Amino acid sequence: MAEATDPAITRRRRWVSLAVGAPAWAVITLAALLTPNPEGVGTHRQLGLGACTILSITGYPCPMCGMTTTFTHMAHLDPLSALATQPFGVVLFLGTLSVAILALWEGLSPRGRWDQLLTIVERWDLRIALTLFLGLIGGWLYKVAAMDLWPLGG
Repeated sequence: MAEATDPAITRRRRWVSLAVGAPAWAVITLAALLTPNPEGVGTHRQLGLGACTILSITGYPCPMCGMTTTFTHMAHLDPLSALATQPFGVVLFLGTLSVAILALWEGLSPRGRWDQLLTIVERWDLRIALTLFLGLIGGWLYKVAAMDLWPLGG
């Protein structure tokens, strides 16, 4: 019980929440300020970034193609367009939003939620990593098919 009232621990938990939550909220805010590219890729170019090198050179999307567009659709509360653009991007957006909300909650009322989450992640780390990897590959294959580039080789 002393831990819950220890000012140093409370302060540390708030700093962790700020360090984790600020980038998550920044990504969500930025996505809300962008306009989704109707082509399903290239929304990131509104940030002054170049075109996807892999897409430009090969004509095939990289595994991350469409993610910014998907985040933008989600931030604009258009999940159907987001799913049609890049299904795995929806999963990543929801993860980002969950982290942002948890950071706000823990920042306002520190209770050790990050420690609890870390314990869960450590217990399931290999399964989580494998699931994320397979989701990324599945999303990429979907994107290739959605761009009428399936099967590979044109």
